[in-house]
Amino acid sequence: MRNTSVLISGAGIAGTALAYWLRRHGFTPTVVERAPAIRQGGYKIDIRGAALDVVTRMGVMDEIRRERTDVQGASIVKANGERLASMGGDTFGGREGEDAEILRGDLNRILYDLTESEVEYLFDDSIVSLTDDGDGVRVTFESGGTRTFDLVVGADGLHSATRALAFGPESRYVRDLGYHISIFSVPNHLELDRWELTYVSPGRTALMYSTAKDTGAKAMFLFATGPLDYDHRDREQQQKLLADAYAGEGWEIPRLLDGMADAPDFYFDSLSQVHMDRWSKGRVALIGDAAHCASPASGQGTSLALVGAYVLAGELAAAGGDHEAGFGGYEQATRHFAEQNQNLGPGNIKHMVLRSRAQVWFQMKMLSLMKYLPGKERMMAKVMEPLQKAARAITLKDY
Repeated sequence: MRNTSVLISGAGIAGTALAYWLRRHGFTPTVVERAPAIRQGGYKIDIRGAALDVVTRMGVMDEIRRERTDVQGASIVKANGERLASMGGDTFGGREGEDAEILRGDLNRILYDLTESEVEYLFDDSIVSLTDDGDGVRVTFESGGTRTFDLVVGADGLHSATRALAFGPESRYVRDLGYHISIFSVPNHLELDRWELTYVSPGRTALMYSTAKDTGAKAMFLFATGPLDYDHRDREQQQKLLADAYAGEGWEIPRLLDGMADAPDFYFDSLSQVHMDRWSKGRVALIGDAAHCASPASGQGTSLALVGAYVLAGELAAAGGDHEAGFGGYEQATRHFAEQNQNLGPGNIKHMVLRSRAQVWFQMKMLSLMKYLPGKERMMAKVMEPLQKAARAITLKDY
C-alpha cells in the first residue's frame, strides 16, 4: 500500500466518516479541525438511500435509530398561530422505509466515537498553506507547525480553506442560489412535543421544531436575498442581517429572534452550491460540501458526505494507495450521484420560500383544503419521489 498518511481537513460528517473508512482499509488518517472539539447540537438531518447502506456497513445503524429525532408531525401556521394543515413527520420530511432523521451533532459524535481511539485529531487548528511537491504535501498549520503527508483531503465545507489553497478562490466554484439560511437553538416556549411549525410569508419562511433528544427547540429561517457582503465569522453582523430581513413579521418570529443572542449554536450562511470540473489536483482531493455542496435545500448533504467518504476510501484502497487512480475512481463513481442530488436544490427552495403574496395565498388555500382530500399521503409521496430517486442514484461497490 502506497500513500498511507492522509491529512483530512474538517471533522464534520464527511471528515470523520472518511477517517473511519481509511483506517479500516489500512491508511493512517489525521484530522485537523478549526473548532476546539466536535460540534454538538445542530439541525436535524436525514440519512436515506445509499447513505443507509454506508452507515449499516459501519455498524452504527442501531445507534442512529436510538438517537433519532422522533418528530411526529408538522403543521403550517398562520400569523395568529392557527394551524392550517398538518401531516406526519416522515411524510413532511420525505422519508420512507428505513430512512432516519437525527441531529447533525449526534451523528457527528457517533462517527467520532468510532474513530477517536485510532485516529489522530488536531483540534483548534487549521491549514494555512499546502505545498505539493509530487512526492508528498507539506502542510503548514495555523498553530505554526509543519508536517508532510502523502495525501490531503478537504472535508471542510462550503467555504473550504483546502479548496481555496489548492484550487483557487471560492468565487470560481460557489454559486449563490439567492437565499440565506439561519438555524439556532431557542427555548421551547410553545412547549412543542416532537413537532414542527412552519410560517410562510412573501420571500420569508420561518419554522420551529422540537425533537426527542432536545429539551429546547430549534428555530430556522429561510429568506430570499441578493448577495450579502458580510464576514462569515462576525456573528453580530449576521444577526443584524437576519433581524433586518424579518423586521415587522408576525407569528412567533420576534420572540424567536430575541433568542438568537444567547444561542450557543447560531448558524448563518447563503444557500449555495459548489460546482467543480475536478475534485482532485495532484495529491489533494475534496469530498462533501467542499467538492459538491448541494445546499441544505437538497436535503441530501449528509448522505452525499457519507457516500463520498465510503467511495473515496474504497477507491484508494482498491488502487493500492495510487492517488491518481484512487481519486479518479472516486470521482467517476460519485459524480453522477452528486449531480443528481444537486439538481434537487434550486427546485426545492422555490417551494420552501414563496416569492409573492399570490403564491403564499394560493399555497395556504391548497393546504387548508388538503385535509379533506383522500390520498394526501400518496400525493406527498409522489412529490418526494425525485428526492428518493436521487438518494439511490449510485450502486455502492463492496470494497
